Amino acid sequence: MELTTGAILRRITETPLSTAAHKLATIILDGIAWKDGYNGLERGTAAFTLAHLAEKMGVSRQHLTALLVELAASGLGLVRWKPNGKFAPWLFRFGGNTEAEAAPDVVSSPRDTSLSRESKNKTIFIGRIAIDAGTNVYRTPWADLIKAAKVSLACWNVDTQIIWERFMAFNRARGNAAVPAGFLLGFMRRWRTNPSSTTPLSTTAPIPPFVVDPQALELTDQIRAAPSSNRLFHAADLCRLIGQAAYDARVIEVIQQFRCTRFAATLAVHGKAVMAGEIQR
Repeated sequence: MELTTGAILRRITETPLSTAAHKLATIILDGIAWKDGYNGLERGTAAFTLAHLAEKMGVSRQHLTALLVELAASGLGLVRWKPNGKFAPWLFRFGGNTEAEAAPDVVSSPRDTSLSRESKNKTIFIGRIAIDAGTNVYRTPWADLIKAAKVSLACWNVDTQIIWERFMAFNRARGNAAVPAGFLLGFMRRWRTNPSSTTPLSTTAPIPPFVVDPQALELTDQIRAAPSSNRLFHAADLCRLIGQAAYDARVIEVIQQFRCTRFAATLAVHGKAVMAGEIQR
């Protein structure tokens, strides 16, 4: 069963909320990605800065925080986390309880034709990129895709041209003449910036080496082993197997090890259990 924009919208309208909270929920829903790779996001996730949300809502940051708390405590179960540093956008996902997800009135049928399923609403990297094809990204078809995808990534405040130049340099150093376009999105997803810097990097700055954080990759591998759409079922299966206390202890251990949010830690615990054969994917 797949949740879609229509299914979540029905849940929003049926959940008792203040008028402002209803509006905020629909704004977040409008930014949700329904296909992996759309704007660099995982399926079912939206990305916003709090300043952007406050501006779209026309409210203060304090009022916005209160509305987010209201949505998190409601049946919508809104969760948010910030995996890409202090100044990067927040990521949002609607949760909800198992009963709500299983109810037929909030699950779309295979005949669902909502606009979110149309390819024109996706940011998808397809084709191949020729290395050394040109130094100006705005003379290539990739500029708009980079601008759309970086919104939710750690390189959100880096100039599009800088991202392009570093990608070219990264591949030239490895002797690549051409690479799949998906490599560009993967390069952006693994971007590392100085957390103390809040301004875009200068175009004259030297290109630092591309660094992949082994600990972040380990956490990502564990999370990927258990899709987030099945997390409630995984939690129930694992709790029946090892008990609630042991389950909570595993989540806390992952939070302390990787310094991540509880949501990410929960998915990592499920992923490790899947890899260990304790529960089914």
